[in-house]
Amino acid sequence: MNDCRFNLKSFHMECKIYGELSGLPTVIMDAGYGDHSKTWESIYPAISKMTQVFLYDRAGLGGSEKSDNPRTSLFMIGELRELLKNKNIMPPYILVGHSYGGVNMRLFANLYPEEIVGLALIDSTPEDYRERFLPTMSEEFKVAYNEQFTLEGNFQEFMESLEQLRTRNRYTDLPTIVLSAGKKDHYSKESQALWNRMQEDILRFTTNGQFVIAENSAHYIQRDEPRLVISIIESLIKSSADLISIQESEDI
Repeated sequence: MNDCRFNLKSFHMECKIYGELSGLPTVIMDAGYGDHSKTWESIYPAISKMTQVFLYDRAGLGGSEKSDNPRTSLFMIGELRELLKNKNIMPPYILVGHSYGGVNMRLFANLYPEEIVGLALIDSTPEDYRERFLPTMSEEFKVAYNEQFTLEGNFQEFMESLEQLRTRNRYTDLPTIVLSAGKKDHYSKESQALWNRMQEDILRFTTNGQFVIAENSAHYIQRDEPRLVISIIESLIKSSADLISIQESEDI
């Protein structure tokens, strides 16, 4: 393991690097809103046996200090890319995002498609969540949802991040796996079905997508069914290895 703590202009960002590259892409994992790299404890050891894994804490979370930058996805991706550059973590990358981290990783892939060879989205927040899903929930749920935005950025910045993703969506052939929690807390049967449909709809932007429902998981699939999350990341690593092998043979 390689610990890194980098002074990113006026604040520190903490990261950890596990495993070795061995000619395969680096797997970058981005946690959900208010979470930090600890959320991947049940996942990264297995993945790091195959390739290099890069974990980090977004500004103001875990071991990272606060940033004066707005807490929207565009700025978070900029900070992450500067950190990757400083630590000499070069593409290609496989991006893994949970919840809000999925918003960040989708935007990353849209902005820098030439650097990405795979994308895994773990119960990722859809960009149309407020318009399509939130109105179907109880008033109590809506209030609790709106009041949670105190850990990094506010509700308006979160909504701005969803809009940043919406306006930069692009069609691609990027290998993408969407994993949807099939046993969400406090969801009715109808709400659960809608959530699964919205998760699957994310794949409309790729011609190379796969949709999987984690039937026994709530929102934190990496904790409830870690083996399932590991398996989908492993499949992306293997497919990227096949692609790299083909490219190398064509270059000979």
